[in-house]
Amino acid sequence: MAQDSYLVGLIGSGIGHSLSPELHEREADRQGVRHLYRLVDLNDLDMRPEDSWRLVRAAGSCGFNGLNVTYPCKQLIVPHLDELSQTALRLGAVNTVVFTSDGRAVGHNTDITGFRAAFARGLPDVSLRHVVQLGAGGAGSAVAHALFDLGVARLTVVDAVTDRAQALVKALNKESGAERAEAVPLETLGPELAAADGLVNASPIGMTTHPGLPLPADMLHGGLWVVDVVYRPLETPLLHAARVHGCRVLHGGGMLVHQAAHSFREFTGITPNTSAMLADFADLTAAPQAHT
Repeated sequence: MAQDSYLVGLIGSGIGHSLSPELHEREADRQGVRHLYRLVDLNDLDMRPEDSWRLVRAAGSCGFNGLNVTYPCKQLIVPHLDELSQTALRLGAVNTVVFTSDGRAVGHNTDITGFRAAFARGLPDVSLRHVVQLGAGGAGSAVAHALFDLGVARLTVVDAVTDRAQALVKALNKESGAERAEAVPLETLGPELAAADGLVNASPIGMTTHPGLPLPADMLHGGLWVVDVVYRPLETPLLHAARVHGCRVLHGGGMLVHQAAHSFREFTGITPNTSAMLADFADLTAAPQAHT
């Protein structure tokens, strides 16, 4: 049964421009409940990501109903939670923590369902024969598993931390029972992209706090579709370069909204109006500066 009010928040680094508070609070207003959403920025607290689990525990003790968790904490907090949903256990990453009435911290992952829904809506008819993914962290794990769920035949994963990419690939292949994923070094990215159908950036490169391109622009070609999970800014340098090369593109806004809707349901037990939340996002990003 839904409560009358909820206290939730977001833990991460460089999250001052997050749209999550507005998305959650607007939906709560539509549903007739109070929903106070607070940002807890590690940078403001001068705290290491490795200690983010302490904030999770403190929030539970202070009466929070739940937390969203973003870069770079999605994998770091996992060992410190009391329970994981099957999806979070599958991914080894958590972006949503719900505090139960008996004080347990339960980890969920709504990134995977958020990405699947956004991709199906934004690029419903693209080829999934061979996809290259940049990034194998918390978001990368969710995206890679979502791509497998969507039917990608071959997934090539590139990450600056080689062991992390290899661990993700091992988990993907074990789950699928086939060698559908491979980890390759950065030096081979060009040839891989030349033969690929799609590119997904699941790294933080391109965020306002991590500006730049995650790869040389001349590696792009018109035969690629390109997805960037970054939504701040909407028009990342990667998406701009992809448009110049004639690629079909998808920004990270859809994933943000769908994962937020699924998190809202975990926090409150209330089924959200996702279409209205998508409209909220369009309203919040209508200003030109949201796209650059």
